[in-house]
Amino acid sequence: MPSEAQRPVALVTGTNRGTGRAVAAALHGRGYRIRSLNRTPSGEDWLGELRCDLTDPRRIAECVTEAVAGAGRLDVCVANAVDRAFAPLADLPAEDWDRLVAINLTSVFHLIRHTLPALRASGGLFVAMGSHAATRFFEGGAAYSATKAALKALVETLLLEERGNGVRACLISPGAISNLDGDEAPYKMSTESVGDCVAAVIDGWPRDVVVGELEIRPARLPSPPVTGIDRLLHV
Repeated sequence: MPSEAQRPVALVTGTNRGTGRAVAAALHGRGYRIRSLNRTPSGEDWLGELRCDLTDPRRIAECVTEAVAGAGRLDVCVANAVDRAFAPLADLPAEDWDRLVAINLTSVFHLIRHTLPALRASGGLFVAMGSHAATRFFEGGAAYSATKAALKALVETLLLEERGNGVRACLISPGAISNLDGDEAPYKMSTESVGDCVAAVIDGWPRDVVVGELEIRPARLPSPPVTGIDRLLHV
């Protein structure tokens, strides 16, 4: 049985609820030590939380440094934290656009930069949570879709550049998830199911295989027609 110091370490953003928490729980169940970057910590010890505003690049750097130094290693980073704002382009506040770009895209760039040395040392994996919205656009979703589309380019470039250094990269693009408390819609995936899928990619695949992109969809479909973000329920 591995010692505490030998157990793999996963750094996950946005673990205080929803999909991020489910990913952290699934990895924790597989023996990973969890370190979390959360704007609003939940206070649960097993999450290894560091308070981090992902719109602040300096704080991201500080938290990654602290997490890696405290754990002694880093085997996987999961960029999960996300923000959403839905409005027609004519009505979308500029501050909403700037916030989504900062959290959904720019923070991932900074996570990559600051986790790469530790991931190179461990031959680790960088996972980014994408979305079907990156390729299936909908009314009112310009800011969300644009950041998720750009994320796809970022992760693919990371994979091309870092495979030679032993670092793998994976974009996981889910469809509709029951991500809000009390949402038990039958046409969405549960957060637990998505968490299990992410953990399987991280911990269940051979290390000489890289999943560049994985698309996952709800198993059931509602009746059309729909508009807006509900279009993603029909993919």
